Amino acid sequence: MHQTRQEVDWKIPITRKGTKYIVRPASHVKDSIPVLIAIRDVLKLARTSREVRQMIHQKMLKLNGRQVTEMNDSIKLFNILEADKKYSLVLLPTGRYSFKETKANERLCKIMSRTLVSKNKIQLNLHDGTNIIGNKDLKVGDSVYISLDNKLKSHVKFEKGKSCFIISGKYRGHQGKIDSVSEDGLAKISLTDGGKTEIPSKSVIVQ
Repeated sequence: MHQTRQEVDWKIPITRKGTKYIVRPASHVKDSIPVLIAIRDVLKLARTSREVRQMIHQKMLKLNGRQVTEMNDSIKLFNILEADKKYSLVLLPTGRYSFKETKANERLCKIMSRTLVSKNKIQLNLHDGTNIIGNKDLKVGDSVYISLDNKLKSHVKFEKGKSCFIISGKYRGHQGKIDSVSEDGLAKISLTDGGKTEIPSKSVIVQ
C-alpha cells in the first residue's frame, strides 16, 4: 500500500523531502494520484491521514460519482473528485498533475480497447479503467464523455480537425488540433501555443 517518496512519479506534485514512505495508488501507479495525497498534500483540505480517513468515513468524498472507500483510491486524468467542491485532475504544460475546479457532471475518457460481449453489445475499455457498453461506431482511439453514473453522454471521433490533448511524451499537457492521421498511427498536430509535432495516436486524447 506504500511506496518510497523517491519512487513517486514526477507528474505527482509533492515535495521530494518528507516522510520516507507515502501511500501507493490502488491502480495505474504511474498515472494517478491516491485520494490521500490529493486531499492532504495537493488540495490541502486536511492536515493528516487521520483527517482524510474521517472524511471518507463521513462520506464527504466522491470520485466519479461514487463514494470514496479507501485512502489509496486512484484518481486518473480527467477524473472528477468531489470534496468541498468538484475538481478535475488535469495535466499542465509543465508535465505535472494539478486539480482544476469544475462544475462538470461528466468526464472525458479515451477508448483504449473494445471487447465483444454479445452479438450487438461491445464493451469499451477506457483509459481510467472504466468499462462501459457501447456500439460498433465507437472505435479505439476515439473519446467519450461519461456522466457521474457512468453513462455514455457523447462521442468524439479521432480524426483530422479535432481538438486534442497530449497525455505523454515531450509535449504532454499541451493542447492542439489534429492536422492528419497516418495509417501507421502517427498524428500530426498543430499546437495551440505554436509549433507542430508528430506523435503516436496513443499519446493523444481528442476533446
